[in-house]
Amino acid sequence: MSKAFTKESDDSNNDDELQLPPLPPGGKNYITPQGFATLRAELRELVEVERPKIVEAVHWAAKNGDRSENGDYLYGKKRLREIDRRIRFLIKRLEIAVVADPAVHHGHTQIFFGATVTYVDDEGVERSVKIVGIDEANSAAGEVSWVSPIARTLLKAYEGDVLKLVMPGRVSEVEVLKVSYPAP
Repeated sequence: MSKAFTKESDDSNNDDELQLPPLPPGGKNYITPQGFATLRAELRELVEVERPKIVEAVHWAAKNGDRSENGDYLYGKKRLREIDRRIRFLIKRLEIAVVADPAVHHGHTQIFFGATVTYVDDEGVERSVKIVGIDEANSAAGEVSWVSPIARTLLKAYEGDVLKLVMPGRVSEVEVLKVSYPAP
């Protein structure tokens, strides 16, 4: 019989320790007020400025004749499709966005959405991350999505807590050193 059809023993590994905390229920699109304003400004820029410019360029190029060899026309139509796709995406994301102001937790030591958390890992490396929405996360700026493994591990913890961070192939311990929120 092939090994593919044999039952593996359940006592070989303790898999409970290698699982991430569950995703928060509801599938909401939490976002900070700044992130919401940024997305809304991008949508406004696309609709009111960039799209009208491209429509005008495509209209001008179409009047010039042969559209099959007209680079301005072909590029303009392609760019117009890209803009329309991004506009649809932004509208959908903004419709389901739940704006959560992290300033309401100012002064607390428990980690919630919008917190800036400083922690040290088991290798002694100190890091600082800000927990933000999916659409505004920027790892280069130290911002992580609230559904990322590190954020899911940190959420609901307090300063001084030692937590287990599940990573591909291993489990690491992290200690929360500092939790801060923006002032109201």
